[in-house]
Amino acid sequence: MKLNRILGKGSWRRFRSSRRAYVSLWIFGVLFVLSLFADFIANERPLAAFDEGRLLFPVFQRLTEKDLGGELEVPVDWRDAYTAEVLIGEEGWMIFPPIPFSFSTINYDLPSPAPSPPTGVNWLGTDDKGRDLLARVIYGFRISVLFGVILTLVSLVIGVFVGALFGYYGGTLDLWGMRFLEVWSSMPQLFIIIIVSSVIVPDFGWLLVILLLFSWIGFVGVVRAEFLRARNFEFVSAAEAMGVHPLKVMFRHILPNAAVATITNAPFALVGGITALTSLDFLGFGLPPGSPSLGELVAQSKANLQAPWLGITSFVTIGSLLVLLLFVGEGVRDALDTRRKG
Repeated sequence: MKLNRILGKGSWRRFRSSRRAYVSLWIFGVLFVLSLFADFIANERPLAAFDEGRLLFPVFQRLTEKDLGGELEVPVDWRDAYTAEVLIGEEGWMIFPPIPFSFSTINYDLPSPAPSPPTGVNWLGTDDKGRDLLARVIYGFRISVLFGVILTLVSLVIGVFVGALFGYYGGTLDLWGMRFLEVWSSMPQLFIIIIVSSVIVPDFGWLLVILLLFSWIGFVGVVRAEFLRARNFEFVSAAEAMGVHPLKVMFRHILPNAAVATITNAPFALVGGITALTSLDFLGFGLPPGSPSLGELVAQSKANLQAPWLGITSFVTIGSLLVLLLFVGEGVRDALDTRRKG
């Protein structure tokens, strides 16, 4: 069975016929692409500036006041009145992004103590440190989705490879390999992360490695079952009789049969990766303090019940993200179901 016959036009038609999944994919795709350009949407530095005949792009540059004719070698505070009135002057100009705050920018001109409610300046309000909530949501969305995508893709590669070996060769390798996975999957992930966090400061890379130790196991069982079923097919026996290399038999002839089950699980694995990062950030074992994090937003909501905009924002953001991915996953599952006509 060829992969293009499984993932061809019929599958795409079946996916599009599920309006909920198709619309969810478009919404998620647009939001994800926009989040990739978060630096151009929410930033305390101008997209462009003109000063003394020079066209500057502060969004790409780290300029100091001395670069603008000042006396100090300190970073330019582009939102300060001194920068606009003295360093840039009346003949110059600055173009700021739609949201003139980055995820770490503190607004010192709040109308009330932080956390401050939504205003015309801070559209969703601020957190308890005076940082713009919408900017942190955009950057946090980007980190969460990128983390989940990378975790899912690497887990998929490892899980497919290990599951293919176990299912194709079977016997002792399969027996002892599955017993090892049963023991390994029973390890308490949270305790391991707590122990590692006491030794090193966890960051994006370390969290990815730690969660990757366990996340690939979910793909092994699905791929192994498909390989155990397909390894006795006639076309596989014919390829082996012709002397085709085992790796070529596994990944060219058998893997397409396991593609449906593997791809179907991928969106749900992505949801699991995003949820894992959010949970760790909420518990304080995730990204370093100050990082834009959806889990940290949930923790702030819990600690500041007098600021309902924090809880509403975190609920709508995380809930919408997970619901969109779940709808897409259901659509992919139904589209790849060969029993359906399309």
